[in-house]
Amino acid sequence: MSQTFEFYHARAEESATEAEAAQLDNVRDRALRSEATWRGLAEQARKVAEDRVKAEHERSVKRAAEAEAVEERAAEARDLETALENQTAH
Repeated sequence: MSQTFEFYHARAEESATEAEAAQLDNVRDRALRSEATWRGLAEQARKVAEDRVKAEHERSVKRAAEAEAVEERAAEARDLETALENQTAH
């Protein structure tokens, strides 16, 4: 299951709130460790999402370039075919 930045960020905020409200040192420390972990996961999720967008953009650009190259080759083939037809007609 893939979690989002927002999910992890919300858990980090909950842990921070818990740490602020804690009266016992061990409870506060546990909440602060939890907050740090959630923030790390949030950052990782953000980076993964950004990388995914970047990769999709790169794939899109590559597909467009490949489609253009195919079209150019098809146009060249049509031009050659027309030239050959013109030569055989004369």
